[in-house]
Amino acid sequence: MIARLLSARIREYSPADAMEQENVLQELMQHYVLASLSRAGLFSEAVFHGGTCLRVVHGMSRFSEDLDFLLKRPDPGFSWTRYLEAAARDCAREGIEFDAKDMATARTTVRKAFLTTDSLGKVLPLSLPFDRPNPRKIRIKLEVDTNPPAGVRFQTSYITFPAVAVLTTQTLPSGFGTKCHALLCRKYLKGRDWYDFTWYAARTVAPDLTLLQSALLQQGPWAGSRLEVTRGWYLEQMTALIESIRWEDARQDVRRFLPAREQAGLGLWSREFFLDQLARVGEAFDKE
Repeated sequence: MIARLLSARIREYSPADAMEQENVLQELMQHYVLASLSRAGLFSEAVFHGGTCLRVVHGMSRFSEDLDFLLKRPDPGFSWTRYLEAAARDCAREGIEFDAKDMATARTTVRKAFLTTDSLGKVLPLSLPFDRPNPRKIRIKLEVDTNPPAGVRFQTSYITFPAVAVLTTQTLPSGFGTKCHALLCRKYLKGRDWYDFTWYAARTVAPDLTLLQSALLQQGPWAGSRLEVTRGWYLEQMTALIESIRWEDARQDVRRFLPAREQAGLGLWSREFFLDQLARVGEAFDKE
């Protein structure tokens, strides 16, 4: 039964090639895990955020690999164990066998875990548009920040596949503030962050600067300083960052996560394009 359900769902996505099909399979497994985490009560204490949240809840075009969460309140004692057990148990009932590994230690603020399956095509014979001659295991990484910055705002959201489930998610301004913290502090270039930046800009969302300031003072090059994040400071720092980036490298990072219909748009990625997107964010501040 589940094999037919998944096969039909994959056809609804209409993947354009084998790579896009792999992204679809990953996303369907993310849905099963999210539904199980919801039933297990994770969202009473955690908030879903990041690229997968934008994709699953808000319909962003790019695919995403990980499930990222923030705790609503700091809790150094948080453990993934019971949630991983619930996800593995629930999915096994559906015929999806997950190997669960909790990689967290008490010394780390961000607690990581992995759910891995090779059930698709083995235990579950799927009818797929494209062959998988060497099917890779699907691995879902879960991360939770157990000491989130002050000021995270959240709301109730829902998914309807594989069943109706309630999620707690960051509001868009709050999520954009978190994303801008990543852009300003990440030690390596991640094109997926910049794709998300354009997604927010296109929707005239302004980042929550109060949250951004809290995050910057907690972690990154401004940690522990007397920094005050204003509209002017934000636009100045983002302009300098945009002017420093090799956009060809950013394009290569995000390419495999985009559906075929969006690949051509990457050719526009440049200093001029992102300065234009930043100007849109500046306009969003003016509308607040």
